[in-house]
Amino acid sequence: MAPLILATQVATGLSVVAGAMLVKAAAEGRLLPPMFGGGLPRCPKCNGTERIDCFCSRWSDGDVGCRTCAGSGRMACNSCGGSGIGRPIPARLSVHSDRPPL
Repeated sequence: MAPLILATQVATGLSVVAGAMLVKAAAEGRLLPPMFGGGLPRCPKCNGTERIDCFCSRWSDGDVGCRTCAGSGRMACNSCGGSGIGRPIPARLSVHSDRPPL
């Protein structure tokens, strides 16, 4: 009976470690496919944290809190819109062809 209990405990411990590794990979964005933000570049302003210091904490005399940050001192990043990933700059391309239409 003792080997069966030992094997069960080892299997449980390995599953806990594997689960922790999956959670860590998901938190770092390595586990998600590109359509959900995995593998995309992090926002250079907030470094992927989605939040930056609020204006009220930058220029205050020690007190923190305003409507934008709801008293936390951190507001949504205005560079990535709070998504944490770098957004490409939209560009309008105009292509002119000399060929007649088919």
